[in-house]
Amino acid sequence: MGKDVIIACDFKSKEETMEFLDKFSNEKLFLKIGMELFYAEGPDIVREIKKRGHKIFLDLKLHDIPNTVKKAMSVLSRLDVDMCNVHAAGTMEMMKAAIEGLKKEDGTRPLLIAVTQLTSTSEERMREELLIQKPIDEVVIKYAQNSKQAGLDGVVCSPLEAGKVKESCGNQFLTITPGVRFETDEVGDQVRVTTPKKAKELGSDYIVVGRPITKADNPVEAYKRCVQDFCG
Repeated sequence: MGKDVIIACDFKSKEETMEFLDKFSNEKLFLKIGMELFYAEGPDIVREIKKRGHKIFLDLKLHDIPNTVKKAMSVLSRLDVDMCNVHAAGTMEMMKAAIEGLKKEDGTRPLLIAVTQLTSTSEERMREELLIQKPIDEVVIKYAQNSKQAGLDGVVCSPLEAGKVKESCGNQFLTITPGVRFETDEVGDQVRVTTPKKAKELGSDYIVVGRPITKADNPVEAYKRCVQDFCG
């Protein structure tokens, strides 16, 4: 499986999103549509971006009782996205239900991945606020193992944990890693971050990059730099 850069389209409207995409006249992109844009514009934004030939990671992080997640995924599967996700904390039963809901009549489905711990979560916060006393690396690996056992394709994790996930779950188990910045960028609200080159070295299969591309003076050049650093 080749590596790929996923651009986080964290925009608040269709207009902002299309204005950004219009800058990329020659590239077919892999785009992450998250809660802000999906809740603002609904499923039509997914359909319109797919018509342009782009791939989509629908990042809604479902986390509910298994039956609700199954029904929600059966609806989302009609949008023909390429990747979607759940929270691994929802348990293996919920993750298995998500797979059942995603499967189309012909047996195909998008890639399904699970969020282990958000890159905004530090070990201190996890311990003090969530009462999870194990080291964050151990928690991420356990969640990844649960996700693989449930039949998922991979996990969202920090680039700093990607190598350990591969060691535990095998090289075919995908690691999708946000928290990627160029060396000159602000880290923003994320605490477990690294650069595209380092993410490649650490074993990431996909990196999710938002503000370093979307807020760049020249987004196309920033994207190409990311691709070169990570995929080259």
